[in-house]
Amino acid sequence: MKAIKITYWVVTVLFALMMLFSGIQNAMNTPDSIALISTQLGFPAYFVPMIGFAKILGAIAILVPGFPRIKEWAYAGLFFDLAGATYASIAAFGFFPQTSFMFVFIAFCLGSYFLYHKVNKGNTVGTTAAA
Repeated sequence: MKAIKITYWVVTVLFALMMLFSGIQNAMNTPDSIALISTQLGFPAYFVPMIGFAKILGAIAILVPGFPRIKEWAYAGLFFDLAGATYASIAAFGFFPQTSFMFVFIAFCLGSYFLYHKVNKGNTVGTTAAA
């Protein structure tokens, strides 16, 4: 069980850092973020900082112990962000080998999520202890 916990925290911290770094760039509205998301992919410019703040909040939520319901929503949001970004990139540019790098992010997301449930297998969302 100790090895699973260590693996969970390593994968989760790496995933959170990946999302945090991209979220900070988006939230700061950097020219690179605007060029990719707004200009090349066609999303509105106001979408860039909004998705950045959402990534930052999601990364924080998966790192903070407890709050299982918030963690579930954070994992879902981060997964949908990555899946949507992958789909938008493929739709805009076609499938290139560079696009497959997005699957690394998705793998970290899914790995962290499944390890989170393995570490907390007795604690399910929405249940309370019997009196």
